[in-house]
Amino acid sequence: MPYQELLDEIVSKSEIIFQEDLTGIYLHGSLAMGCFNPKKSDIDFILVIRNNITDMQKLQFMEHIAAWNKKAPSKGIELSIVKEEYCRDFLYPTPFELHFSNAHLQWFMEDPTDYVQKMNGTDKDLAAHFKNIKEYGIVLQGKAINDVFADVPRKDFIDSIWSDVKGAREGILEEPVYVILNLCRAAAFLKDGSNLSKKQGGEWALQNLPAQYHAFISNAVQSYALGTEMDFGYLGKMETQKFAEYMLQMIKDGKSCKNV
Repeated sequence: MPYQELLDEIVSKSEIIFQEDLTGIYLHGSLAMGCFNPKKSDIDFILVIRNNITDMQKLQFMEHIAAWNKKAPSKGIELSIVKEEYCRDFLYPTPFELHFSNAHLQWFMEDPTDYVQKMNGTDKDLAAHFKNIKEYGIVLQGKAINDVFADVPRKDFIDSIWSDVKGAREGILEEPVYVILNLCRAAAFLKDGSNLSKKQGGEWALQNLPAQYHAFISNAVQSYALGTEMDFGYLGKMETQKFAEYMLQMIKDGKSCKNV
């Protein structure tokens, strides 16, 4: 597996820091789903704990994360620490004890104490992450997935993926490949219940969406596979946003019909 040495180091240090409070570490995202690209993907995992952890433990862990992030792909590491009780008896939005991604690196580097004290709360994204762990996840350390994670209710998963794509009209201009493929995988779930990777979502869209969008989607799939920037070709800003609007309406329609 790519970055196996880094993953082994994450497991080793986590065991030392959290000791008997560590339930397990679970890989999800593109590494677990078999579509990892170091130019476009990050390393995603959930660390599950049994009991409360201290700010000192969080600080020690985050110091290692900041160092590991330099060894990770360009998109870095994304993780959450969650109590086992919220994995086993699912609560939505799901509480978390600590979160990190590249977007938060500067905050941690500038004020580590403030970061570990304030970076907690609830996160709707965790519902989607938990479902992906149930279907595709890899145990890096600890208990078996089915012994830790309950099924995510359909309505909560739908709300989770909607919260991720609802800003697509603006986001598609900033991160076109990510947004296009996420719209496709959201539509696929609402259409036929398939929980797909970004790559699979694009492939599904080529089989199920109108032909007028196929060149656009193929471009995104190819860019994701090769790790290149997307070439919009003849499609300008207006046409790109029209695609986002079309997809959002499709997802809204599916959400209202099936979010029960």
